[in-house]
Amino acid sequence: MPAEAATLVVSVIVNPLSGERIIIRTRPGVAGDTLAWELILTPGGRVPSSHAHPEQEERFTMLDGTMRFRVGRRRLVASPGETVRVPPGTVHHFANAGAIPARVSVETTPALGMAELLAVAAELAHDQQAAGRSLPRPLDLALFMGDFEREVRAPYLPAVLVRAITRPLAWLARTRGLDAGYRRLRARHDPAALPDMPGRPAADRG
Repeated sequence: MPAEAATLVVSVIVNPLSGERIIIRTRPGVAGDTLAWELILTPGGRVPSSHAHPEQEERFTMLDGTMRFRVGRRRLVASPGETVRVPPGTVHHFANAGAIPARVSVETTPALGMAELLAVAAELAHDQQAAGRSLPRPLDLALFMGDFEREVRAPYLPAVLVRAITRPLAWLARTRGLDAGYRRLRARHDPAALPDMPGRPAADRG
């Protein structure tokens, strides 16, 4: 990552359920095809579930702490200076493997809508936490998966099967007006206003 990019903060996203603090380093659509972001993961923090990115490669370079990764069938622990590459379409999962926050430099290529996905996922997590729910609303999840089909898919299940489930649910939500809550959460994230984007109180911002 260029030195000037290392100090740039476009937006900060906080996910209270996963323990992720995400610092977007490049403005999508401006700095080329790669989205550069930094992940700070609290001890015990982990990505909510295994997943894959159908069209995108991710590269995780450890800066501080240790991270436990599962990439396809491989399991590994990465320390500072080590890089873990996740090819497109590969199911993966990661978690903080140590007692201190893990800090990771991440590059997602191509960027597509990954910055927006991370922001919307955090908004859904804040809403889920505030409501005291252990799981996201099924309709919210269906709408989310439909909005970000190019960026994320569920693990192991054929994409056509996932779409056969999520698309009818999303259609039902929209036609019956059941998507209002999800749309309000999405409206908090305006891609045209990324520098002020997190949509959380100032105490949550970088």
